[in-house]
Amino acid sequence: MKKLNVVLLLLLLISYGCKTTSNQQVGLPQSLNKNADFKELGINSGGIISLDSLLQSYIDNKQLNCVTAFVAKGGNVIYSKAFGLKDVENNIPAAIDDYYVLFSQTKAITTVAFMTLVDKGLVAVDDPVSKYFPEIPNQVVTKVNEDGTYETRLVKTPMTFAHLMSHTSGLNAGLVGEIRRKNGEKNSAPAGFGGVLPDNIPNGQRSFGGNSESNYLSEEMLDLVKYPLGFDPGSEWNYHVSTNMLGYMIERISGKPLQEYVKETIFEPLGMKDTNWYFTTDYLTRFVKPYSAVDGKLDTGSTMYAEAAVSSKQTYAEAAIGLNGPIEDYAKFCQMLLNNGEFNGNRILKPETVIQMTTVNRLPEVNSGGKGFQFGLGFQLANEQNKHIKAVSNSAFSWGGMLGTEYIIDPENDLIVLFYINMFKRDPLYTEYLEKVYDLINIQIN
Repeated sequence: MKKLNVVLLLLLLISYGCKTTSNQQVGLPQSLNKNADFKELGINSGGIISLDSLLQSYIDNKQLNCVTAFVAKGGNVIYSKAFGLKDVENNIPAAIDDYYVLFSQTKAITTVAFMTLVDKGLVAVDDPVSKYFPEIPNQVVTKVNEDGTYETRLVKTPMTFAHLMSHTSGLNAGLVGEIRRKNGEKNSAPAGFGGVLPDNIPNGQRSFGGNSESNYLSEEMLDLVKYPLGFDPGSEWNYHVSTNMLGYMIERISGKPLQEYVKETIFEPLGMKDTNWYFTTDYLTRFVKPYSAVDGKLDTGSTMYAEAAVSSKQTYAEAAIGLNGPIEDYAKFCQMLLNNGEFNGNRILKPETVIQMTTVNRLPEVNSGGKGFQFGLGFQLANEQNKHIKAVSNSAFSWGGMLGTEYIIDPENDLIVLFYINMFKRDPLYTEYLEKVYDLINIQIN
């Protein structure tokens, strides 16, 4: 299987080599063009009106309090609008530059940050994590006893950085949860999503089940490696915590705090001026308030996550969640990936690195993600079995955040699409929106 992946990657690189020459001749977009000629792009006003009507209907039907949508084709912005109220109680309209809690959209940025270390030659994707962090577990739990003790065996395969980026590390998986429960640890469900809201707002947005008093991510990761793995690395998919370990590895390898390294390598070069883990308290009004759609009405949700981003202590930064910002900032990040690693006149990743991340499936055929679920390094990969709609090409890759933010990057169609809401409970609206977008740009279904 590994040989097949290597051969596939080589073929893709050869294919990309031919494509690159053409791209360099015509020039990759280095900014998002807000003055696109719709007629030249084949965009008709009827399609825009139809998309407007769809998004407004979500507001009118009280399915959402607000929504922000962004679409760019070839770097040309063809849709960028906000609908509804960011604060229903105070009748404050939504705006395109509102801040959203991004949750797991943080993961892709962390993964790209790690891959800049790969491009610098400081680490390799297939290096064992133990080379840089000897304490990383090399045992898999096989049995948990009534008294909380447990039995283990040696891993069949050492954990690599590819396992961290594809969520196949085995960290905190399987029977490990049972061990932690027997040790008296709390419910690991996220606060507001089945988990209990804390009495006090924590300093920084935090994963469920951790220590809400920790000052640095390193404290959480050093605690995590006291436990064995839940499965052999590479044998199963277990979402979330692997990216936190990846972020800690960025700190160990780069010698810099995660916040500093990401700012230097991604935010500043791309011009993502409004995206961050933390802000001063006056920025709280820029966040949209979260709600839940329940029985045809909107119930106010906890603002804990936004408040945690303006807390007094600002040292704790997770790699799996924690970033916040407006839709256009993240669109710049998406366009950089669509450009195979370059945007705003700056190269973030090598073209071959982006291909390695977004074209090679790292999961076993049968995995907990479901039938046809595939994941590369940091992104879900599209294929015939798992696409939201048929018009999405098989070259597309995507992900999103737990409060309802979504995005897709479609190289074959030279397209980025983003859909931002912050809702604890909501209807599945993204697919319908995505279908309208593909209708708008006149992409034909094969």
